[in-house]
Amino acid sequence: MALLTLNRIQLAYGHVALLDAVDLALESGERVGLIGRNGTGKSSLLRIIAGQRQADDGTVTRQSGLTLACVEQEPLLEEQQTVLETVAAGLASGARALLDYENAVARVAGGDVEALDELARAQGALEAVGGWTLASRLETALDRFGLDGEARVGALSGGQKKRVALARAVVAEPDVLLLDEPTNHLDFEAIRWLEDMLQNWRGSLLFITHDRAFLDAVATRIVELDRGRLRSYPGNYTAYRLRKQEQLEAEQIENAKFDKLLAQEEVWIRKGVEARRTRNEGRVRRLEALRAERMARRERVGEARLQVDAGERSGKLVAELEHVSKSYGGRSIVLDFSATLMRGDKVGLIGPNGAGKTTLLKLILGEIAPDSGNVRVGTNLQVAYFDQMRSQLDLELTVADTISPGSEWVEIGTQRKHVMSYLGDFLFAPERARSPVKSLSGGERNRLLLARLFARPANVLVLDEPTNDLDIDTLELLEELLEDYAGTVFLVSHDRVFLDQVVTQTIAFEGGGVWREYVGGYEDWDRARARNPKGAPSGARPVASPAASPSIEPAGKRAAAKATNKLTYKEQRELEALPGQIAMLEAEQARLSLELSDPKLYQAQGPQAQALQRRLGALEGELITHYARWQELEDRASAAGAA
Repeated sequence: MALLTLNRIQLAYGHVALLDAVDLALESGERVGLIGRNGTGKSSLLRIIAGQRQADDGTVTRQSGLTLACVEQEPLLEEQQTVLETVAAGLASGARALLDYENAVARVAGGDVEALDELARAQGALEAVGGWTLASRLETALDRFGLDGEARVGALSGGQKKRVALARAVVAEPDVLLLDEPTNHLDFEAIRWLEDMLQNWRGSLLFITHDRAFLDAVATRIVELDRGRLRSYPGNYTAYRLRKQEQLEAEQIENAKFDKLLAQEEVWIRKGVEARRTRNEGRVRRLEALRAERMARRERVGEARLQVDAGERSGKLVAELEHVSKSYGGRSIVLDFSATLMRGDKVGLIGPNGAGKTTLLKLILGEIAPDSGNVRVGTNLQVAYFDQMRSQLDLELTVADTISPGSEWVEIGTQRKHVMSYLGDFLFAPERARSPVKSLSGGERNRLLLARLFARPANVLVLDEPTNDLDIDTLELLEELLEDYAGTVFLVSHDRVFLDQVVTQTIAFEGGGVWREYVGGYEDWDRARARNPKGAPSGARPVASPAASPSIEPAGKRAAAKATNKLTYKEQRELEALPGQIAMLEAEQARLSLELSDPKLYQAQGPQAQALQRRLGALEGELITHYARWQELEDRASAAGAA
């Protein structure tokens, strides 16, 4: 039986139906990823399920005694409370007993002898509500999310507040957990821990995210909000993409057939006197029905169109750092770092929150001076910044004035566009362009910030968490734009797929102020770290001294390297067979996804559906293994050929 059911839920803003008679059932143990374009009503749907707002029409049915916890995109917390008090509030009745015990322990530890009796009473009250288990859960949540229990909530950053809200919800262990963009502002370690925790979550989960790796790792079903309707797809995000493409192609064919029939009938009705003699009332009524159906069709929302002017070319050298170090308050942020960054490099910066990524960027761009070492910055750099906190946006300005204050035109390279047309490229309708910035959703504000950023020429882009709140379609378009961008990119992001798609090299934090440079993106860095977790990483790119001439290896050493990289006969045969094996696995994956999308399968053959789902999950693991092996053999073959 479903834990909660939505029946014909309606929600509209003005004449736009965000939710158009939608139905949804959440079963026990399900982990449902809710996806869709920014501004389509996903967060509103989550609030309706949580009971935080009312729908215009329809019903929400919940099982008796069902407990829910919801973490919103921008959580509201009591600024004066400590982190410990805020997280403990998720424990409901046990929170007070736990806090009384913690306060008594602190007083006794501080030498207050009179607090011993209070400690005994608090300990008894805590034991009565199973408090030792609660204390362990609270301590684990604080530790895993990297929170200081004594800190005041009001002194925390936006990202830290998100962690507090997540910890408060998780520690409650509700029957249904509702999460709105849970990975925003979390670093890789926190995201991985959250993935592991949710994979083993005993309750049900409904979450909104645009993190494709997170969707693949956590979701057992994808529900898409598209043009006011909910469509369900079994499996994770990879399975959804296969099925969605097939569905869009089928929809396009059906719409084309319908439009052809409608055009034929419109021609017939306009034939004049001859048609009036021969036509029948039934055919006229059918034409009227066709017209009504065509008017009611909700077309797919258009694609954003992004372009950026790379401005004048910078010098070939962007920055050269030699043994650079920087400290603040006795803490080493950057220690003996050297690197040479060239025009066209796409550089990803990886590290936990607070590691010093912003400081390192400022050193690279010459905005701050190092304590020791030398920094040489290239010539003719035009730098544009994307700020994750959106501090560059004036909330009182209109969207149009934010892009082009005092003018109706925007110049992108050699093109001159009207501001309304330019905003249309970023999916802002004309009426939305006249709205104040404060009325926009988080995703819309990020799109606006990108529009503002790209409206100015720049040959160096510094993007600080640009993926937060962006929908998946816009993310993929931004990936393509940055891949083709002729300038230099510095990217700070915790979106693993985005990093892999965009960056050509990675600078990663290794602890203690040490930063190392790697070739490739997140997956390359992660594999190198797994191979050599302690010493100098095998994937790190050596940094040559600029004064040194290119090193020439002895012929014997080059020959030894070539012999080491060369594939054996067996490995060569394996490499040749892998593409065919991968194709077979992908074909089986597509077939299973298609079978699992048939509702009749679940009605008539429940055990078979479970077996198919298990096989689909196993296929994903096999594909990952095959792709990794293929890449390894290809790399070795290429290296042997170049040696």
